[in-house]
Amino acid sequence: MPKAIYENIYKDLKQKIEADVYAYQELLPSENTLIQTYRCSRNTLRRAVGLLVTEGYVQTMQGKGVRNIYQPVTQTTFTIGEIESFRESAERNGHRPLTRVVLFTEFAVDQKHAGRTGFPVGADIYYIQRVHYLDGKPLILNHNYFLKEAVPGLTEEIAGNSIYEYLEQTLHMTIVNSKRVMTVEKMTQIDEKYLEMNAGDYNCMAVVSSQTYNSDGVMFEYTQSRHRPDYFRFYDNAVRKSI
Repeated sequence: MPKAIYENIYKDLKQKIEADVYAYQELLPSENTLIQTYRCSRNTLRRAVGLLVTEGYVQTMQGKGVRNIYQPVTQTTFTIGEIESFRESAERNGHRPLTRVVLFTEFAVDQKHAGRTGFPVGADIYYIQRVHYLDGKPLILNHNYFLKEAVPGLTEEIAGNSIYEYLEQTLHMTIVNSKRVMTVEKMTQIDEKYLEMNAGDYNCMAVVSSQTYNSDGVMFEYTQSRHRPDYFRFYDNAVRKSI
């Protein structure tokens, strides 16, 4: 099945849903109508609709059709089920991102860091602290650890723009999956300093720790993202599998 065909249909339907061409809770045109509209096969259309189901845009109802269940989410929402950079998330939500690098260094992993990150002892890594701003407000403090062998040539300048763009466009790396753990932790002095929070108002942070792998099965990144609690919200769409 040509990938480009169903992806184009998926993108067009998604755009129309987001633009409210099909209103919330409204049924999309019938399957036969959409097949004629896009001049595609039934399987191709169902593949496109399947992507929309996975992302929580529509719900298929046997004997009735496909219902629009999409509702816009707030500007501070990040999607759990996808791997996207801060810049991609901000632009997806129509807001202005800015990243400031406050520390860029290199070191060899010791026993303590090995236990925390999952990198082997002795591995050479880049360690970066970055503050992510949304529309001028500091929202996230990232502690990034990148395996130097897998990410050669990483610089402070690249870290201040988009590391993932560098990985995919320059190094041609395929980023496959990310294992994430979400916790609530006490606020540190570093959090208070860079995220401009008042310790009298907040004493905790929403923390997302992730281990990310490429297509070679190599864990090339460990990141701890520390989020301001007053701007923290993650969105996920869960689908119950039939037993």
